[in-house]
Amino acid sequence: MPKGDSGVRCFQIVLIFGNVVIAMCGLALTAECIFFLSDQNGYYDLLDASYNDDIFAAAWIGLFVGFAFFLLSFMGLIGAMKSNKKLLLAYILLMVFVYCFEVASCITAVTHRDFFIPNLFLKQMLQRYQDPGGIDLDEQNKNKATTNVWNRLMLINHCCGVNGPQDWQNYTSTFRTLNSDAEFPWPRQCCVMKEEGLPINVAGCQLGAPGFLYTTGCYEMIAGPLNRHAWGVAWFGFAILCWTFVVLVLSMYYYTRID
Repeated sequence: MPKGDSGVRCFQIVLIFGNVVIAMCGLALTAECIFFLSDQNGYYDLLDASYNDDIFAAAWIGLFVGFAFFLLSFMGLIGAMKSNKKLLLAYILLMVFVYCFEVASCITAVTHRDFFIPNLFLKQMLQRYQDPGGIDLDEQNKNKATTNVWNRLMLINHCCGVNGPQDWQNYTSTFRTLNSDAEFPWPRQCCVMKEEGLPINVAGCQLGAPGFLYTTGCYEMIAGPLNRHAWGVAWFGFAILCWTFVVLVLSMYYYTRID
């Protein structure tokens, strides 16, 4: 194609627009992944203790990919505007490389969100909550972090256990081993609290009386945010991939037509 050809101008406009969209989407993906990785709810410790934190790995990849898309889009803009074959070739090769990483991020996010089932968090809670031991320092830190997250989770969200207070009675747990059922059948954080952080009625909470014990499980408070973030990282990533694929194909065609 001669550089002054109207077809070249048309391709340049399309590629410029396509790369501007990629740049904006890259920034949005980076921002979304940063928000996810900030872990405002503190759920990373729960996934880490369950050895199922790959969703955070997907977010880290998405963070890298989003910023890479933003930077590479400028290379594509300049290459299209100047009809520079070397610059376009570098753009295409680097974009394909980054594209593969984003595919991995999306697949990881989609597949690992299916692991966020009640039994995953239930098993971890029963084993690690208030467990003072551990085969090494890492395990001890995981136990401590899990206990802290569950204490905060139950207090803030007014919930108890994964499915409800019955979790502490229906299953064998470290908590039951360390504490007498007669004294307190569930953690004190399951009790309805006064403003100063004390149970409004200790005896009523011990007996499980309505109004003195939180009867709702915490599962939805955990899985809900994790699933929403996982879907965001995955499906927004897939949308970017679809758009980028079209821009890449057009860039390759344009590259072959430059004289």
